[in-house]
Amino acid sequence: MRSVILGGGIFGVTTALALYQEGWDVVLIDVGTIPHPLAATTDISKIIRLDYGTDGDYVALMEEAIDGWRRWNDELGASLFHETGVLFLRSKPLETGGFEYDSIQSLTARGHAVQLLDAAEIRSRYPAWNTDLYPFGYFNPVGGFARSGEVLAALVQRARDLGVHVRTGQGIFRPWLHSGRVLGVVSDRGEFVHSDIVVVAAGAWTGKLVPHIAQAFRTPGQPVVHFQPKDTRLFDADRFPVFAADISQTGYYGFPLHPNGVLKIANHGPGRMVDADDSVRHVLEHELKEIVEFAHNALPGLVDSAVVDTRLCLYCDSWDGHFWIAGDPDHSGLYVVAGGSGHGFKFAPTIGKLVLDCIAKKDTPYIKKFGWRPELRPPRIAEEARRQP
Repeated sequence: MRSVILGGGIFGVTTALALYQEGWDVVLIDVGTIPHPLAATTDISKIIRLDYGTDGDYVALMEEAIDGWRRWNDELGASLFHETGVLFLRSKPLETGGFEYDSIQSLTARGHAVQLLDAAEIRSRYPAWNTDLYPFGYFNPVGGFARSGEVLAALVQRARDLGVHVRTGQGIFRPWLHSGRVLGVVSDRGEFVHSDIVVVAAGAWTGKLVPHIAQAFRTPGQPVVHFQPKDTRLFDADRFPVFAADISQTGYYGFPLHPNGVLKIANHGPGRMVDADDSVRHVLEHELKEIVEFAHNALPGLVDSAVVDTRLCLYCDSWDGHFWIAGDPDHSGLYVVAGGSGHGFKFAPTIGKLVLDCIAKKDTPYIKKFGWRPELRPPRIAEEARRQP
């Protein structure tokens, strides 16, 4: 049995590995290199967090994923997942209905020990923070960040070593549909690759390859800024873990100092619509200004720090913020694995299994949540950390 996977991002590569390990002949195709320079995964870091407000489905899935990240550190022979813990801060007291409060309730009910913090404790443990602005919060020791671009490079190398056929830079391939089923893929150069199933895992390009569901997705760009602190000691991981500051209201999150000397701060909010084919992706002046103002106000040690890089991280949002891992009911053998919605990377160790369960039509708690739902329309993003009013 042959499978073709279109897209060499984290969803595509983990799907390729899972299918290969189940005995499939696997062809993994990407229009560019892997990691692709414009892909969301191609970055220095991504948050790995267990905290999901009231959404117990994601918490349970992340518990599996955390185990997977720890296992990958051993199997890949490198510390690509850094378990710094995650610091959640608020400008107002934690209260019922808030993302942070609801996360604490959900996590403690599942046996996780989070640490409530007041302003004095935040100042003592994490001295970079302005506790006049953020005097409330909690610390979850489970979680941290992964060096996302390096993770993807390591996984695609593993796929090659195992025997996955990896094809890059050979044109754009699309599903080849005929009489209600998929026959394989066809390139813009006229090349056909026959297969029993096709998995489209193309991130922000998904709607271009499967146009009959394009309306179910949106592709917002999210600003990312790299600072170069002068006082690096303030931002080492032991004093400055991964953070989220009023995340469901402001979208701001960031990371400890990277080995290359930069500090990444970004936004997980509504974003700005961007065409996936637009290779020129600039952070706009007002977007940069907003992040710099946040950084200077919340982290006084960054006031004299240079901005050394910016980029737009392009999301593939489903309209409800949940993943899309489903077979096309009108085209047998066609599967779509997309809709990462800005929070998919952290689930990488579980994605392959979810795809296998989908192909096997297993009855799992995630089949409906991540199922085929072309009726999706704006405006609501339901992912808990993007509750923004």
